[in-house]
Amino acid sequence: MEVKVVPYNPDWERMYRQESFCLRNILRNELVAIYHIGSTSVPGLAAKPIIDIMPVVKDINRIDRLNLEFERLGYECMGEFGISGRRYFRKGGDNRTHQVHVFQQDNRTDIDRHLAVRDYLRTHPSEAAHYGALKQELALRFPHDIEGYCDGKDGFMKQLEAKALAWYASMQRLYYP
Repeated sequence: MEVKVVPYNPDWERMYRQESFCLRNILRNELVAIYHIGSTSVPGLAAKPIIDIMPVVKDINRIDRLNLEFERLGYECMGEFGISGRRYFRKGGDNRTHQVHVFQQDNRTDIDRHLAVRDYLRTHPSEAAHYGALKQELALRFPHDIEGYCDGKDGFMKQLEAKALAWYASMQRLYYP
């Protein structure tokens, strides 16, 4: 898989909305909420052009029964794929276009982690710019090595996630005392 980081594309929001409509039709009554997450959800942030979508559902175990419907949409069903309690689907093969990360509504740890990073980057443009520059540099260094690219981001992402979660918790206390 080629590692390619490109400037922000405003079409990513449209692509999310279009795909989320299709996912809503699959998940129907199981769906609690659906979010655009990841770098493509942050205006101005350079990213790999892959739309990350996070549906939140009532019962994660019922999602396995929908694999055939996901496959009809072009998704590869990957099960938990390294994160307990998640169902992961990817679309596009080596030219991936979408990734779907499904979590059960009571999995606040993973849901909040994704939303915290997204919202933190949306409200802290200098952090987003720093992250985008790091990703562009790593993509140039590791154009055909996704593991090297991910390893290069690991330390930064752990620090970013910790800051984002602390910020997110403070925002939750501010709005929901």
